[in-house]
Amino acid sequence: MRITVLPFSAALLMACAAPGFAAPGAPDPKASLPAVQRVAAEIAADLARVCPPAQPGDQAAFDRCRQALFNGSPLKRNMHSVVIWGRVNPAAPNLKETHLTQFAPDVLTGMYIPLFMFNGKHTVEFDQKEKLYLVRLETAFRNRLQPGQFPYPFWHADVKWNTYQAANNLLLWIDPKSVTIRFAQFTDLGATPPINVSTPLPREFDGKWVWTDANGRVQPQVTLFDGLFSADNPYLHKLDGAYRKLAISLRDGQCDSCHTPENKHATRRLVLLQTPAHAAGEIKRVIKALRGDTMPLDEAGIEAPLEGPVKEALLKNAGAFEALVDAAKEWERVQAARNEKAGKRTAAVR
Repeated sequence: MRITVLPFSAALLMACAAPGFAAPGAPDPKASLPAVQRVAAEIAADLARVCPPAQPGDQAAFDRCRQALFNGSPLKRNMHSVVIWGRVNPAAPNLKETHLTQFAPDVLTGMYIPLFMFNGKHTVEFDQKEKLYLVRLETAFRNRLQPGQFPYPFWHADVKWNTYQAANNLLLWIDPKSVTIRFAQFTDLGATPPINVSTPLPREFDGKWVWTDANGRVQPQVTLFDGLFSADNPYLHKLDGAYRKLAISLRDGQCDSCHTPENKHATRRLVLLQTPAHAAGEIKRVIKALRGDTMPLDEAGIEAPLEGPVKEALLKNAGAFEALVDAAKEWERVQAARNEKAGKRTAAVR
């Protein structure tokens, strides 16, 4: 494993020591560097172990990577409760002005980051403009998986799909105060080539974010908690029905006009609700926004509280879906604890 720490220039070190460098109480980036280095090294090593280079259409490799990242990985443990995700936009002056999507750690580690593979090579630097540490990870993208293995059709926009396919760096932006990941991005503008080169694969978008395949299965399959929750999780199938009811309420509340990858209103911080897994990551914040009448917004971007019956139905169905998501997660947690305990007993007997 190679860890490269980009040194601060003498001028920057002098600036750090100078009065007025940071607002009172702001963290000293020099003091938090060792902690960030440790976190970056742990994440990079784990990613290389569970998501190593593989054929870009290797479903088994993708499944192993996905399950490992979702189930308590160093990457997931070191994420903030909300992480902002998307492409690097060279034309944007900073992260604040970049159009990105808001995700819970479950969503990023369960559907997005596993689409990449890693070799453990990374660098760490402090970005003076963003006041965040930047961890650059060498990577490559799994562009030849079946369409249902992508959280939504990335190929709805050629620029996005082409950037995904040619990605050579994954960027993690770490807060020096909390040492947690606040932003994550991918880019094809890294200094090194992709760690596993794949010929670009053209795909055509038919306008559907969700579809039914020839076997009658709802797609994208990856958004139905398939492969994340255990097949015998008693809440797994109930989640599908609960989301269907929620989806109807979201449509009645006109939520589907904003919360899809199409992003008709060019929202700078997009929130996606078009699939069960996406909605599960945001459901608590959705309920809070509904109760506070801060959602939805009208065409002018002004809060437009829902009418009584529509709001009541949406809150009811959102609450039922939230309860099932929490129950499914708790069942998985209990099972994992039991399996770990059983494993220790078996090891002790041996």
